[in-house]
Amino acid sequence: MNFVKPPNRLLPFIEILLIVLFACVPLFSSFPYRINIFLSWDGAYRISQGEFPYKDFGLPLGYGFWIIPSLFFKLFGPEMITLIKAQAFVNIISGLAFITILKQLKIHPYIRFASLLVYIFSYSFPNFWPWYNHTVIVYEFISLAFLLKYLRPLDNSSRNSSLSLLWLVLSAFFIFLSFFTKQDGGGLGLLICFALLVYDYIIYRKIKPIVVFILSFVVTALIFILPVLSYNFGYWFNHGQPPHTSRFSIVELISMLMSGSMWLKFYILLSVILLQPLLYPFKSFFRNERLMFITLLSLGILTEAIIFQFTSYVPPDNNIFFHSFGFMFVLTLLNELNILKPVSAKSLYLLTILVALWWSQVYWKYIDRKIQRTLATTKTTSPTGENLINQRTYIYNLDSNVQSKWVFTSVPGFKKIYMPHSTVDGINRLISNKTIQSEVSNNRILNMTELTPLSYVMGFKSERGSEYPLWYHLGVGMFNKQKDMYCKRISQNYYDAVFYEYIPALNNFYPFEVRNALQQNYTLIDSFMAPRMAPTNGTIEIYVKKQVSNK
Repeated sequence: MNFVKPPNRLLPFIEILLIVLFACVPLFSSFPYRINIFLSWDGAYRISQGEFPYKDFGLPLGYGFWIIPSLFFKLFGPEMITLIKAQAFVNIISGLAFITILKQLKIHPYIRFASLLVYIFSYSFPNFWPWYNHTVIVYEFISLAFLLKYLRPLDNSSRNSSLSLLWLVLSAFFIFLSFFTKQDGGGLGLLICFALLVYDYIIYRKIKPIVVFILSFVVTALIFILPVLSYNFGYWFNHGQPPHTSRFSIVELISMLMSGSMWLKFYILLSVILLQPLLYPFKSFFRNERLMFITLLSLGILTEAIIFQFTSYVPPDNNIFFHSFGFMFVLTLLNELNILKPVSAKSLYLLTILVALWWSQVYWKYIDRKIQRTLATTKTTSPTGENLINQRTYIYNLDSNVQSKWVFTSVPGFKKIYMPHSTVDGINRLISNKTIQSEVSNNRILNMTELTPLSYVMGFKSERGSEYPLWYHLGVGMFNKQKDMYCKRISQNYYDAVFYEYIPALNNFYPFEVRNALQQNYTLIDSFMAPRMAPTNGTIEIYVKKQVSNK
C-alpha cells in the first residue's frame, strides 16, 4: 500500500474485508447462554421442521426474523451455535447494505470508510446473536440500499429500464420484510422510503416510481399474509387493538427524550448548526438532490432512533444504529462547508485511529480479558500483609452465579455454550429421568422455560395449532386466553410433565398463575438454576402429574 498517495482503489476491497472479518470473528468463539435467545432458537427450529407461523404457532409480529436462522438450521443443524453462524451472514449483508447506501449518496470515500468503522464497532460487531430488533433494521437498510440504487444511479442509467425498476421492487420487498419482522422499525423505515420517493416526485414530477413501489409492497404483503389469514392472523398480529396494547405514548416518548438520548440530541444539534449556512438560498439547497437525499435519510434515521428506543426498549441499545448515520452526516456537512477536507492518506489514517479509539470499548474487552488473566490481581492482601484495595478488590462480589464460573455441556443443542453448573447438572438429570423419558412419546410435555432446545435433545414435539403461542410472556407473546387454557389443562392433568421457569423479578415472563396451578395439581420433582444472572435470576422447576410420581 502506498502510504503517501490516498489508497482510493483499495478502499472498496478493504471495506468488504472488514465487513466479512468482523462478522466472522464470533464464529471462532464460545459464548455464555444469552437471555431471550431461546425465542430465536425455537422459532427457527420449528420452521426448519416444517411448521408454519400462525398455523402451527402464534406470534405478535411477522416471521421475517426467523427466515434466515431457519435456513441455517437446515444447513448446519439446530445447535445454539448455528444462530451465531446465521447472524454472521446477517452482519455481512448488513455491512454491504450500509456501504451501498453511502456509495449511492456519493459520500467522500474517507468519510464513508470512517462511517463504516463506526457502523461495525457500534452496531454490527456487538450483535453476534440474532434478534428481531436488529434484523428489522438490517432489512430496512437493504431496502434503502435498493431504493437509492434506483433514485441515485451511479452510472446515470435510465430509471425506466427493467433493471432499474427491479431495484424498486426489491426495495419494496425488503421494507415489507422489515415490517413483517417488527412493526415499529419496519413502519418507520417505510416512512423514510416514502420521504425519499416523495422528494424524487417533487423534483422529477414522475409518479411511476411511487406507483411501482406501492404495488410491489402490496403484492409482497399479499404473498405473505393471504396464506395465514385463516389461522387467527388478525388475533396474533399486533395491530394496536385488543388483546394487544399500544406501546406508544407521546408523553412517555417526550419524557425519555428529555431525560436521556444525549448522543441523539448531540447529533441533531450539530446537524442543525451545520445545515444553517447551506440552507440559503433554500431553493438552491432543495434542488441539490445529493445533499437533500443525505439530509432526508440522516434526519429520518435519527428520528427513527428516537422513537425506536421507546417502542423497542429491550435491550436498551437497540437504536444504536443511529451513530453511523449521525457521524456520516456531520462529517459530510463539514466537508460541504470546506471545514473538513480529507484529501490525503494521512487524513484517512487519522480518522481510522480516532474512530477506533472512540469505540475501543467494543473490542478492548476481549483483549482485556487476556491481559487481566496474565497481569491483574484479585488478591485482597499485599505481600506485607496489608489490606489491598484497588479497582478489582474494593468491593466483594457476593453473586455466586458469575459467568467466569459457568461451564460447558456435551448435551446436543448447547455446543460451545456455557451455563451455570446448576443448569448443566439439572439438564443432565432431566434427560436421564426415567419417569419423564417414559412420557416423551406421548408428546404431552409443556416446556415453559428458556431451554427450548430440550425438545430437540429429548425428542418431544411442541404443541401445534393456531391457538398456541411461540413464547409465553403474558401480554406480549401470549394473552389471558392462552394463560387460562394452560391453567385449565393443568387442573385437568392434561400434561404428563411441565417444565416451568420462575423469574420473580420479571412481570409474568412466564405467567405466575400457571405456576400456581402447577403447585396445586402437580408434583415438583426437581429444580435448578436458570441460565441467568442478577437481577433476573430464575429457577427451572420440573413438575409431573401426581399419579405418575406415585408409581
